Amino acid sequence: MKLKELLTEECGILDRRGAEDVEVMSLQQDSRKVEAGSVFFAVRGTVSDGHAFIESALGKGAVAVVCEELPEVLRPEVCYLKVKDSSVAMGYMASAFYGNPSRELKLVGITGTNGKTTTVTLLYRLFKSLGYEAGLLSTIENRIGDRVVPSTHTTGDALEINALLREMVDAGCDYAFMEVSSHAVVQERIAGLHFAGAIFSNITRDHLDYHKTFDAYIKAKKKFFDNLPSSAFALVNADDKNGLVMLQNTKASKYTYALRVPADFKCRLLDDSLSGLHLEMDGTEVYMRLVGRFNAYNLTAIYATALLLGMDKMEVLQAMSNLGEAPGRFEVFKSQRDGKTGIVDYAHTPDALENVLETINELRQDGQQVICVVGCGGNRDAGKRPEMARIAARLSDRLIITTDNPRFEEPQAIAEQMKAGLDMLDAAKSLCILDREEAIKTACALAGPEDVILVAGKGHEPYQEVKGVKHHFDDREVLVKYL
Repeated sequence: MKLKELLTEECGILDRRGAEDVEVMSLQQDSRKVEAGSVFFAVRGTVSDGHAFIESALGKGAVAVVCEELPEVLRPEVCYLKVKDSSVAMGYMASAFYGNPSRELKLVGITGTNGKTTTVTLLYRLFKSLGYEAGLLSTIENRIGDRVVPSTHTTGDALEINALLREMVDAGCDYAFMEVSSHAVVQERIAGLHFAGAIFSNITRDHLDYHKTFDAYIKAKKKFFDNLPSSAFALVNADDKNGLVMLQNTKASKYTYALRVPADFKCRLLDDSLSGLHLEMDGTEVYMRLVGRFNAYNLTAIYATALLLGMDKMEVLQAMSNLGEAPGRFEVFKSQRDGKTGIVDYAHTPDALENVLETINELRQDGQQVICVVGCGGNRDAGKRPEMARIAARLSDRLIITTDNPRFEEPQAIAEQMKAGLDMLDAAKSLCILDREEAIKTACALAGPEDVILVAGKGHEPYQEVKGVKHHFDDREVLVKYL
């Protein structure tokens, strides 16, 4: 493919140097992966600036460079494209290079603080059960039909996304469902993608280490909806006060879903227990295997999306009734010996933790105690740490503060910041055990027959990240071991 075939007005080209009829073999933003015939994108990242690696890329055979600032010395045999934003140009050029795969299937993205992984995973399972081939792009894993591709980010970069979407199209996929993180929107990782629909679940405090302010975080989510085409649908949770904000400037067709307020797709929660949900979905009663009010929201979003994509209501509800939880999302384990219940959940924000614990408290029987094991990740928003501990203590009978992924911070320092949110009464019913396995083991030992243990924060993650190294650690394995 010729370089000039990849260039569109959306690439934002400001200056062109060199011949654009060179043959392109691959697109790369990592100079270490450049080979003969590559186009190298100099992207300014949070850790490094790709402009510093232009010469390295050229030394490995790059035939073109896309950058925001031209090098002082230009090689005559190389094509240089100066653009407004290298990430935006990369998105549109990647779409063109892979044959615009997002236009050959129906791509639906979901954004929000909580519920993204569960929603896309269950949408993928739903459409598979309805007889369609589908793809999945999620925090847990990517799937091309039935083939699993490991996932490294909530939302990959534009090169990775388009390569995966092309594989999905070639494998016969009709639909693809993907998580769209706020980072991905701001960093233009979804530039050039054509969405058939977008879902907004909710928004609460998260990622302020990156976005700095809650307003900036909201605007990052909103940008996704602002850029939707008129052919798409925009579906938002009307029970969240920011749901309608997402719809203010979108060209897409606007729809709402809710449990509390009037909406286009309305759900009523009739009963909730550890065995499942009894819902009334747009006037039809249905039993679901998932647990908790938060999952009633997820299921309503899934139902609405399926209908907006043209599916039959009764077929959708029947198939939904067989859907189980996503890995590490309110995943329930039961001790056959003494009836103790263990729950693993990815809740790593104050709102998510509160939702999970409130759900457990609503479902527990008289006399059952709730023991919560939770930590906070290092090198992330430190402001939520005391709030997380305060919520966990308020909604639990016993609290064990432990490590999460400390990354490059000291676990003890993180724990002390969490403990700062506890008053004297909360502190009296709390323990601090930094060894996460020992913390889970202690919770299981403290629990009496029929008690409930929540291990929160890491969910599906099979590792614990310490000083840049990921050590194998799976909350589910450890909980089952001691339960």
